[in-house]
Amino acid sequence: MNQLAKSACNNMRRTVAAQGHGGGMYSFSLYGPEGGRKYLNRDERRPSLSAMEALEPDDRLLALTLACTVMRISEVLSIVPLSFQVGACIVAVLTLKSRSVVWREIPIPRWLMAELDSHFDIAEAQRDPVRSRQRLWPQHRVTGWRAIKQVMMFSQIVGRAACPRGLRHSFGVGTLKAGAPLSMVQRWLGHSRMSTTAIYTAACGPEEVAFIKGFWRDAGLDRRPDDAAGQ
Repeated sequence: MNQLAKSACNNMRRTVAAQGHGGGMYSFSLYGPEGGRKYLNRDERRPSLSAMEALEPDDRLLALTLACTVMRISEVLSIVPLSFQVGACIVAVLTLKSRSVVWREIPIPRWLMAELDSHFDIAEAQRDPVRSRQRLWPQHRVTGWRAIKQVMMFSQIVGRAACPRGLRHSFGVGTLKAGAPLSMVQRWLGHSRMSTTAIYTAACGPEEVAFIKGFWRDAGLDRRPDDAAGQ
């Protein structure tokens, strides 16, 4: 993230913090009041993806779509064959928490698009006036929620992050750390305010770790004090 973007993010953090103390305004945080982290970190994402492979085919594709597209679980469950641009690997979703009708386009991995098309016969269904408007996953959101909780249990992930929203927060943190522009991540997430998306920049990223490792090295703190004493 360049210096200008960092400055903008810091300004937004201060704005959101001020709003949180103003009373009555929505204040989002990466941590719960008890200190529990709400997002999956990098070490947790990988085992959760592996655990998804053990689910039944429908639940597996639901979980992978949640992990790859940052949609809310209710948004994923609303998807129909017409939602997809199969060749372009794009899915369109109606933002359910918006006060107005807002559709957003989200790119999906080519391998996932291929699996969705193969399993649900999406390209063929798009040609049928009836099938093209039928949901891929007709189940209730509680059923999808339970599938994700099963994934978290198999992955031995506990706490606030062990739920569908933990995957969504993980996407927000991970895409910003990967260098995606804040405005782009805001659009993918479906946030109405960029200040909400900016909260994800509060997660400690590789640049911060690199800076503090330099300090530890210069200060002699990159090893235990008793190791230094023994030399």
